[in-house]
Amino acid sequence: MAAARKNASIGKDERIPPRERIIAVAADLFYRHGIKAVGVDSIAEAAGTNKMTLYRHFDSKDELVAEYLRCLAGKSTATWDRFAAEHPGNPRAQLRAWLKEMAAHVASGDQRGCALANAAVEIPEKDHPARRVIEAFKTAQCQRIVDLCAAAELAEPEMLADELFLLLEGARVTAQSIGRDGLGDRLIRMGEAMMAAHDV
Repeated sequence: MAAARKNASIGKDERIPPRERIIAVAADLFYRHGIKAVGVDSIAEAAGTNKMTLYRHFDSKDELVAEYLRCLAGKSTATWDRFAAEHPGNPRAQLRAWLKEMAAHVASGDQRGCALANAAVEIPEKDHPARRVIEAFKTAQCQRIVDLCAAAELAEPEMLADELFLLLEGARVTAQSIGRDGLGDRLIRMGEAMMAAHDV
C-alpha cells in the first residue's frame, strides 16, 4: 500500500515534527490492524518517539483516534472541493466524479473499506470522542450529496442521496466480505441508474 509505505517512512523521519509523525503512523496502523488492536507503545515506537511525547500531544489514545479521523474527514472535504474546482457549476459532473473515485476505492486491493465506518464498528461507545467525528463526517457527506442532487435538479434529492450513500457503504462492505471483482464498474452503473431514475 503506497500510503502505508509513505506513513511508515514519515514515522522514521526526524525532520517531521513528532505530532505529525504520530498521526501518520497511527493512521497507518489503525487502518491496517484496527483501532483496538494497536496500542500506544506500538504507535510511539513506529513514530520514532516515546509514550511521554505521545501523551504530551494527545491526552489519551481516544483523543489520538479522534484526531486521526478528523484528518481523514479533512481529506474527504478537500476531495469534494477538488471535484467542485474540476467541474465548476456542474453538480452532475461532480456527482459522477465522486462515483468514479469511490469505484476506484472499492476496487483497490489497498483498501480496507471506509476508515470512519470501520472505526464506528470498533467504537460503539456513544461518548467516545471519535463518535462525534464519525457522525459529523457521515452527516456532512450525506448532506453534500443532497445539495449536489438538488443543484442538479434531480427529483427527491434527499432520497437519491440516501440511495447513493447506502450504495457506497454497501459496496465497501461487499469488497471486504465477497470480493472486488467488477465491483467498481457495478457501483458506477448502479449509481448512474439511480440518478437516471430521479431525472425530471
